[in-house]
Amino acid sequence: MKVTQIPFKKTGFFSNTMIDYLEQKDSLKPFYNNFPDITGFYNQIEEKETSFSLQTRLVLAEALKNQYLNFDVSSKTEENIHLLKLKNTFTITTGHQLNLFTGPLYFLYKIISAINLAEELSEKFPEKNFVPVYWMATEDHDFDEINYFNFKGKKVVWNREDGGAVGRFSTKGLENVLNVFANELGGSKNATYLKNLFSEGYLKHNNLAEATRYIANELFKEYGLIIVDGDDKELKELFIPFVYEELENGISYKEVSKTIEKLEENYKIQVNPREINLFYLGDNFRERIVFEDGIYKVNNTEITFTKSEILKEVEQNPSAFSPNVIMRPLYQEVILPNICYLGGGGEMAYWFELKKYFKKVNVPFPILLLRNSVQVISEKQQRKLDKLDISIEELFLDQHELLSKKVIQNADLEVNFNEKINYLEQQFKELKVVAEKTDVTFINAVKAQEKKQIKGLENLQKRLIRAEKRRQKDLVDRITFLQNEILPNQSLEERQRNFSEYYLEYGKEFIIALKKSLKPLDLQFTVLEL
Repeated sequence: MKVTQIPFKKTGFFSNTMIDYLEQKDSLKPFYNNFPDITGFYNQIEEKETSFSLQTRLVLAEALKNQYLNFDVSSKTEENIHLLKLKNTFTITTGHQLNLFTGPLYFLYKIISAINLAEELSEKFPEKNFVPVYWMATEDHDFDEINYFNFKGKKVVWNREDGGAVGRFSTKGLENVLNVFANELGGSKNATYLKNLFSEGYLKHNNLAEATRYIANELFKEYGLIIVDGDDKELKELFIPFVYEELENGISYKEVSKTIEKLEENYKIQVNPREINLFYLGDNFRERIVFEDGIYKVNNTEITFTKSEILKEVEQNPSAFSPNVIMRPLYQEVILPNICYLGGGGEMAYWFELKKYFKKVNVPFPILLLRNSVQVISEKQQRKLDKLDISIEELFLDQHELLSKKVIQNADLEVNFNEKINYLEQQFKELKVVAEKTDVTFINAVKAQEKKQIKGLENLQKRLIRAEKRRQKDLVDRITFLQNEILPNQSLEERQRNFSEYYLEYGKEFIIALKKSLKPLDLQFTVLEL
C-alpha cells in the first residue's frame, strides 16, 4: 500500500468555495465559526461543553439504546453510547442518505474520516472523549437519489412506489435486487460476504432505516461508530422549542436570507430557505408546511391547522414535524454534543449559510471539515501511469489537456509554442510603450495585431497537436483508456463506484487500508495505491 496526498485544488474537482475555505480566505471567514485546527477544536470544545445540558445527554443515550435494540452492538459502540452521558464527551458527526447498499464510495470515506478524527482528537485532548457518529438521513424523501448503486459500470436499481420519508420504506421487493446483484458477484469468499451483508441487511429488516443501520454497523461497529436515526420521538421532543420558534416567527428564513445576501457576493448559493422550513410527516407522505391566509396548511393534502392547533400538534405529536435541509443541521446540533461536522463540498456550502441562524437561536455552530476524498489506484494501473510518464497530479488534468501535454512531450519537435507566444507578448509590450507616445489609433492597431498574431500561433499549436494525436494514436488510446478507467465519466470514482467493487477484490483489507490512510486534519486529497 502506498499513500500519496495532493492539494484538493490540484484535482480540479472542488469548488472555489471549498478551496477558499481550505485556504482560509477572508471572504469566507464571516460564514463559519472555528477552523478545523487544534486551536479551533480547543475553542469549540469549550463552547459546546458549557452549553450542552446533562438532561439532553441522558435523553440521547436512552434513545440510542432503544434504537440499537435487536442489533449486535459492539462493546466499543456500547461504551461510546454510555460516554455520551458525560459532560466531557463530544461527537464527531457525518451524515448521509440511505443509499441502496451504501451508494457511492464516499459513504465509507465520510464515516472513516469521522472515526479517525475522533481517535486523533482523543490523543490530542486526553481528558476528553470523542465518539464518531453517522447521522442517517431517514427523513429524506428523494427516493430517486438513493434507489440504486453502480457495480462495474452497471446500475443496480430498486424499483418501487415513491412516497414519504425513505427511512420508513418497507424493504419488500429487495430480494429481486439481491438476485440481480448476486449474479454479478461470482462465488468467491468476498462475494459470499457481500451477498450475506445485503441479504441480512435488507431481507431481514422491515424498513430502510433498520437495513442501513445493520449494514453500517456491520462494516464499522469495531471502531465504535454510533448510528443515529433522527426520526425518533424522544429526540424530536428536545427540538420542540425550535419548531415553535419556526412556526411562529419564521426565524430561519429571515436569518438565512440575510446571510445569502452577503455570501452570494462571492460564492454560489447551495440552497434557498422557505418561509417555513419544516415538513409534516406521515407514514406515506412528507409534505411542506405553508402559512396562507392565517392558516397552516400541509402541501398536497387536506390537512390544515390554526396557530393554536399546530402548536398543540407539535407538543402532542413531535414526530410529525420534520426539518428540511435548512433546519436539519440545527436539529443535529441541538440533540448531539457535537463539535465537528464532516461533509462533502455541497454539504459544506449550505452549512455556510447557517451561522447567523445558529447564533440567533443560541446554538453553537460546529467546526466544518471537508471529508477525506480518495482515489484508489491498483499496482497495475500505477505501472501503466509510470510507463506513460503520467504523474499523480497530471492524472487529474482535463483529458484534452493531458493528451496535448503528453503528445507534445513525446513528439520529435523543437518548437515550443508557449515560449513563442510569451516572446511575442513581450515584443508587443515594447511596441505598446512606443504607441502610447503617438495617438489612440496606433495603440489600437498594435493591440489588434498582437491579438491576430497570438491567435495565429494558437491555431497553429492546435493543428500541430491534432496532427500529433493522429500520429501517436496508440499513445492517445492508452492514455484515454487508463484515465477513463481510473476516473469514470471524467469524474472522481468515489461519486460513481460502490464499495463492493473493491471489497470483492480486497475484502476487509480495503477498509483497513482506508482506516490507516485517511488523515482528516491534513486537508489533502488522498491517492491510495493498493
